[in-house]
Amino acid sequence: MLLWISANIGTIFVSITLLAVVAGIIVGMRRGRKRGRSACGKSCGHCPMSGSCHTSQ
Repeated sequence: MLLWISANIGTIFVSITLLAVVAGIIVGMRRGRKRGRSACGKSCGHCPMSGSCHTSQ
């Protein structure tokens, strides 16, 4: 097992780093949604959901 870990340490490190980045993005998006922010950018000119999104503005 230790031999396998030492042979694949680079792949393990990159995988853990990518998982941390994705988790951070998800957490940031969830916090933004709770604060009323949107990830869409609020340019609803061509959006099919423009009538039901951002109704308070």
